[in-house]
Amino acid sequence: MTTSALDRSDTDGAERDGPAPGAVGGSRAFAWMLVITSAAGVLASWVITLDKFKLLEDPNFVPGCSLNPIVSCGNIMSSPQAKAFGFPNPMLGLVCYGVILAVGTGLLAGARFRRWYWLGMEAGCLFGVGFVSWLQYQSLYVIGSLCLWCCLAWVATIVMFWYVTVQNIRHGFIPAPAGLKRALLEFHWVLPVLHVGIIGMLILTKWWWFWTGGTA
Repeated sequence: MTTSALDRSDTDGAERDGPAPGAVGGSRAFAWMLVITSAAGVLASWVITLDKFKLLEDPNFVPGCSLNPIVSCGNIMSSPQAKAFGFPNPMLGLVCYGVILAVGTGLLAGARFRRWYWLGMEAGCLFGVGFVSWLQYQSLYVIGSLCLWCCLAWVATIVMFWYVTVQNIRHGFIPAPAGLKRALLEFHWVLPVLHVGIIGMLILTKWWWFWTGGTA
């Protein structure tokens, strides 16, 4: 009697234990990536939320990450962009990163999900990376300040987005030409590194005068 590849295991080698047909899991490396990036996002959101509450209680409160005129979390927290949906942005982060943390720990325990679930994660991560891209622009070119905890959330979201995309392409949930699929699976680290590197270069060039000790 023959057994299909899905009945034997997924590409991560985990043994199948009766999930619905078409459900797939992820490798331990992928699961740990989700756990680590989402935990970083939860941490950043939690710290910013606490500081936001303190700032509401005391307008003169200075967050610990307000280090200089450029790295100034207080400027970010007091800006209109910090409550894009009518409430503090980190409250949204607590929920969304918490969901991904639950998914990551579930994958470590052997959970598998259907195509619609993975595409839902893709949509959520796409929204997340789009939102942080908007926040990056606002931070650099409108507010003119950086928040280190925000930067941690940016990096976590970017890495999460690209690896969820690779996961969906790997399993054929997002169609891609065979050559592109092979390249993405072989060099999966390139896109997140390039994306984060571009943000880093924008930050470096935006305030080059400050980092080099010059004047604006």
